[in-house]
Amino acid sequence: MKPLQMVDLVTQYERLQPAMDQAVLEVLRSGRYINGDAVAALAEDLVQYTGAQHVIPCANGTDALQIALMALELQPGDEVIVPAFTYAASVEAIALLRLTPVLVDVDSQTFNIDVQKMEQALSPRTRAIIPVHLFGQTADMEPVLAFARKHHLYVVEDNAQSIGSVYTFSDGSQKQAGTMGDIGTLSFFPTKNLGCYGDGGALLTNREELARRMRMIASHGQSAKYRHERIGCNSRLDTLQAAILRVKLPYLSSFILARRKAAGMYDEGLKSLSEYVDAPLCLPASTHVYHQYTLKIGKGRRDELQQYLEKQGIPTMIYYPLPLQEQPAFRYVARKGSDLCETEKLCRSVLSLPMHTELTEEQVMSVLLGIKKLKIEN
Repeated sequence: MKPLQMVDLVTQYERLQPAMDQAVLEVLRSGRYINGDAVAALAEDLVQYTGAQHVIPCANGTDALQIALMALELQPGDEVIVPAFTYAASVEAIALLRLTPVLVDVDSQTFNIDVQKMEQALSPRTRAIIPVHLFGQTADMEPVLAFARKHHLYVVEDNAQSIGSVYTFSDGSQKQAGTMGDIGTLSFFPTKNLGCYGDGGALLTNREELARRMRMIASHGQSAKYRHERIGCNSRLDTLQAAILRVKLPYLSSFILARRKAAGMYDEGLKSLSEYVDAPLCLPASTHVYHQYTLKIGKGRRDELQQYLEKQGIPTMIYYPLPLQEQPAFRYVARKGSDLCETEKLCRSVLSLPMHTELTEEQVMSVLLGIKKLKIEN
């Protein structure tokens, strides 16, 4: 059995190697490394895949968040509601623009923003919400969108981790993650479900004017070459990365199925450990694409289990070990919009198991056996 990894990008590359090598060589031979044909072609591919009317590629997922907020023309001091349990980039983009992140607690079962607590976070300066679709499933978007409409707020979906997840509304209609709010953002970091071999990102919107602004902002604020209409930034997805993503995108559905298969095996194998291991809960309205397979370990045994598995050569990760409200960078720029007790508990109890498209049944069983051994030995 191959050594177990949290993410196995090498084996995935070997599986796709002929098409991947050909795509990269075509770019190298073209000499068009910036804004080559593959960039525009990828944007159209993503329009077809997601159902969004406009896709604007950019340099990375954090830039996508910043560009989205710039396009909404928020002003310094305006407040943006964001879940407290998320990667720092979700809050960093807000703070960079001198906006105020307002941290709201999350649902302890789905890890996504607790819609019941958003009301507490409102103030006269509230302008937007960033629901983060964490670990592979969407936030509960129907009440989020209703709340936003009621209070005249923008919605920017941080969809760095859940491309391909589908949300079903109460009327039976369905939309892909990232296409329900005013703007959605994507990350193509290599470990993402759709990842390139460097940095990359994109923005999704169904609004023509927002698409126009975001295209300008991502290109130095230019409406045409050397005509700068607004303050922007330099955030381009390079042609090589776009070509790589175009090879991978047709496989995304099969990648998701492989992750779900592995998750199903984990779910089944962990049933006997339910007294101290909680498997991920799927929101009934959302499909899950399992960017991460994240457990909650009870009875204060998370660190013990992680150390035990490490000795057996089984990698794990903690996403995320320190609450954002305790991070030095955000302690004085963020505001608590609710109590954050669930976030604090999750940071002490979550543990993510290996999850990727190349996981074999043998590898999954070795992880499960490792977890069960700890129970037996104790």
